[in-house]
Amino acid sequence: MPITQIDTHTALIVIDLQHGIVDLVAPNDAKTVIEHTNLLLTTFHRQNWPVVQVNVAGRPIGRVDASPRPSNNQVNNWATLHKDVVHHPDDIAITKKTWGAFSHTHLHEKLQQLHVSQVVIVGIATSMGVLSTAMQAYELGYNVAICNDAVTDPSLDNHAFALSSVIPKISEVGTTLDFISLAKSLY
Repeated sequence: MPITQIDTHTALIVIDLQHGIVDLVAPNDAKTVIEHTNLLLTTFHRQNWPVVQVNVAGRPIGRVDASPRPSNNQVNNWATLHKDVVHHPDDIAITKKTWGAFSHTHLHEKLQQLHVSQVVIVGIATSMGVLSTAMQAYELGYNVAICNDAVTDPSLDNHAFALSSVIPKISEVGTTLDFISLAKSLY
């Protein structure tokens, strides 16, 4: 289903476009995601719509069989937002320790203060941070939109499964240009 509507109070949530995560995916995939994210960031900044830049630093303490945790050889700027992603001083910064951006952060409260009813979610990884954040947003009552060309995953199988089987059940899915065209009709 395409993105059919943009609510009056819509926020962009950028998930984990940080040095340590971007480096986990194929360079062309990361480059494309950053380019499309920057188009969305420019659109949101131009409209003075809220932007949330999310990074992950750490992880939950629960035991798991397979951990996406980086190796001990991680670079010093692992959790730093990627240098190629457009930043604006008014962007809301959220640091999380879980896959989803709402869990154990003040994101929901911040969006409520801004009367946000819809979130557009982009970033890496489709099957982890993006999907978890989308599920949490949906469960909290937000209208959710995912720009399918502004997300990727270290696993192409997981990426395809999340976009085709899970995400459409909790959000609308469309391209970056579809969203921008719809946004342009509002101004």
